[in-house]
Amino acid sequence: MGKYGFSLEKKVKRIAACAGAVVFFSMSANLLITWFGLGGFGAILESNAESLAFWSAIDAESLAFEHYVSTSMPEDRKRFLETRENTQACLEALPFDYQKVGEERYAWIWSIRNMYDTYEKELEIFEHTERQEPEYVERLYRIYRVQTYMKDRAGQLEQMTVKDGNEEYEKNRFLFSMLPAVGILWGAGVLWMVWQLSRTVRRKIVEPVVMLAGEAERIGKNDFSGPELKETGEDEIGLLIRSFNKMKAATKGYIEALKENHEKERQLEAVRLQMLKSQINPHFLFNTLNMIAGTAQIEDAAATEKMIHALSRLFRYNLKSAASVMPLERELRVVQDYMYLQQMRFGKRIQYFTDCSPETLEILVPSFMLQPLVENAVKHGLSTRSKGGKILVRSWKDKQRLWISVADTGEGMESEKLEAIKRALTEGDEQGTGIGVGNIYRRIHTMYRDGEMFLYSRRGCGTVVQLVFTPEHYKEENSESGK
Repeated sequence: MGKYGFSLEKKVKRIAACAGAVVFFSMSANLLITWFGLGGFGAILESNAESLAFWSAIDAESLAFEHYVSTSMPEDRKRFLETRENTQACLEALPFDYQKVGEERYAWIWSIRNMYDTYEKELEIFEHTERQEPEYVERLYRIYRVQTYMKDRAGQLEQMTVKDGNEEYEKNRFLFSMLPAVGILWGAGVLWMVWQLSRTVRRKIVEPVVMLAGEAERIGKNDFSGPELKETGEDEIGLLIRSFNKMKAATKGYIEALKENHEKERQLEAVRLQMLKSQINPHFLFNTLNMIAGTAQIEDAAATEKMIHALSRLFRYNLKSAASVMPLERELRVVQDYMYLQQMRFGKRIQYFTDCSPETLEILVPSFMLQPLVENAVKHGLSTRSKGGKILVRSWKDKQRLWISVADTGEGMESEKLEAIKRALTEGDEQGTGIGVGNIYRRIHTMYRDGEMFLYSRRGCGTVVQLVFTPEHYKEENSESGK
């Protein structure tokens, strides 16, 4: 007895020992029944067969001798000698054991043996007697009498053997009649024991293992609706079932937590996207509106209308775009409107260029992706420089991957600050990166299996932001995260 009662190994050993005991006792019982039943009958039948064989042999020898005497042919002599050898063999086979055959049969067999010795001596004398001799006929009839006498003795021995066999059978008749019933009862008992062993194995080992396999297959199909498995004992299988139930509950809880967290993440991503879309620089709006008002006073209405249209398109895209992906060409139009307004504000200090491969314009890219990067270039790179600078937006395909680059010739940044921003991006720290860049970095990695963002900057030389991903690797499960 261990911590969990009888272990599975001990149970298997006990079942194997029981099975071995059943087989051993079954074999022993069968051997006992066979030995007692067939042994007793066999002894009787064997004694009868031996007596009958000697009787038949002496009778065959008498006939062969008579035929040989009448013909004197060599082949008849040969046949007679063969019958003699058979008679001698049958005589030797007669049981000559006092304890086995009893006093009467023992004396009778002893008498037959002596008589056959006398018979052989008479035959030897007869074979040396010629037919012309006067003693020939007398010796011949003497042999006939001895043969007749021995046949009578053999017949009486057969009757005595049958009588003894009947007495032995009657003495053990009840036991002989009980042997079939005992065999049937023992067979039924063996079948019952085998059935009990089979039931034990099925209940203790097979059914729990089948139950575990079925429940494991159900869980493999992500179906946790099955009931909790019942323990079958305190052995290793019982421990396995308890551990399986704990694992099932833990896995179910973990999957539910993952689903809940995924849903929260989707909702948070939608909020972040809406925050990004709603991010509008108050100074930009103030300056732009003042400029539009001043322009309306000193210029004609055409320029004012163009600026208002550009601003309205920007607002419309910013506030009404609900899709997660948009064609790159549409993103470029939004950036064009944004840069038109900025150029109206800063004049020729800021120059904007694009170099986009035509094959990339229809490719779907994350919505509201370029404008925050261009805005960062204007705000942090070019607006503080008196001489301004340039912004270049490029796109091209390298094999299956799409590359988008936003570069400026602004102030740039120190290597320490650049490394801090990269580290904040990987850690998801929006305070260190700002909502715009952090959101774009996270969306690129979330929406595409191979999405990457690269940052390059040098103080006084400018900054480059590169986005690279394979459009075909867009994850459909994230397509609703921005809605």
